[in-house]
Amino acid sequence: MNPIKNRWLIVISAVCIHLSIGAAYAYSVYSKPINEAMGWTLPHITWAFTIMMALGGLSAAFFGTSVERLGPKKSAMVAAFLFGFGQVGAGVSLQLNSLILFLLTYGFASGLGLGIGYIAPVSTLVKWFPDRRGLATGMAVMGFGAGALITAPIAANLIKIVGITSTFYILGCCYFFLILLGASYLSPPPLGWMPDGMKRDIASGKRIMKKDLSQMNAKEAVRTKRFWMLWTMMLINTSAGIMMISVASPMSQEVVGLTVTAAATMVGIMGIFNGGGRLIWAAISDYIGRSTVYVIFFSLQIIIFITLPNVTNALIFQVLILLVVSCYGGGFANLPAFIGDLFGTKQIGAIHGYLLTTWSLGGIIGPALVSQIRERTSSYIPVFYVFTGLILCAFLISLLLKQEIKNVERQFEATEEDSVVQEA
Repeated sequence: MNPIKNRWLIVISAVCIHLSIGAAYAYSVYSKPINEAMGWTLPHITWAFTIMMALGGLSAAFFGTSVERLGPKKSAMVAAFLFGFGQVGAGVSLQLNSLILFLLTYGFASGLGLGIGYIAPVSTLVKWFPDRRGLATGMAVMGFGAGALITAPIAANLIKIVGITSTFYILGCCYFFLILLGASYLSPPPLGWMPDGMKRDIASGKRIMKKDLSQMNAKEAVRTKRFWMLWTMMLINTSAGIMMISVASPMSQEVVGLTVTAAATMVGIMGIFNGGGRLIWAAISDYIGRSTVYVIFFSLQIIIFITLPNVTNALIFQVLILLVVSCYGGGFANLPAFIGDLFGTKQIGAIHGYLLTTWSLGGIIGPALVSQIRERTSSYIPVFYVFTGLILCAFLISLLLKQEIKNVERQFEATEEDSVVQEA
């Protein structure tokens, strides 16, 4: 633990890691070239991505406690090896024409690296930024959202120049060294560390030190009501966001008549809103509170999903979809800081990992719901009503969680007042 380290360089380290693992969302760039080169079917090729995404959330949950024990630097180094090996291994599997090896390397190994690499830097940032938790974690998680935007054009050009196999070799090595570079500077601050500016503000009375609701380990947190409230809110928010991302192009073409080109452009802009929403919503949460931001997320989405069935204007339809995607990204960006507020930083990586199971489940529930509804009704309109109901449930839970936080804070105040009276 090094108190002299520059916390903004810690942010840059975290962004390096998240940009690399966020490249996973550029997978669609590889699908057609792999199909043409190997002759594998598209459903089989898509399985690698499905395995990676599922393991991303599950490995974060399973290895969250190990990340806390090993520390962020060693954990991120493990992520560098797993993610880099998975990408390079994908190139080897193509060279050997082995679909099984491709699923094991790109899907399994990279998926493990993705989950570990996601939580290691974020949990560290929360500890380095007690004054700006939302902004710091928002910047890192924005890097995850922006990873695909940067990787997609680079990968597409590399495929044209050197072929799909060599592209995996080149990018896999780049990810390995970039994650390793970020890992080399990562370390937690000393226990109870605060930036000098925050200390001065507290000493002068300019800032009131707001305590976390509790300091719990992961097992204790999972037994609380507020953990499951947050888990359910995240599951619904994630399901809605991934649902929208998974069918945005065909949905917009069918419902408001967008052309294929216009729909593709909208999908590209969605990446900007996914990444930008992570930073903006997280930064706002430092001023208005994390619980309030989630209430806003669900209020907005209730209005959006009620409105969408009646929208005929293509521009308005796209704006509403982009807002949903920004709430999806914002949910992930606010999560680490919210965990710190609710449960403290004692085992934030492990608790974060448990809550990221909603990422894996939401990736299954959202697309499955929309595909089933579309297949049974031959329309996307009923999808909007189903998700209105789900988001209404999340909205009510967010209000209950906000009230729960207020109740705990009142208990703190009452306890402190009793302590003052007893001392007097």
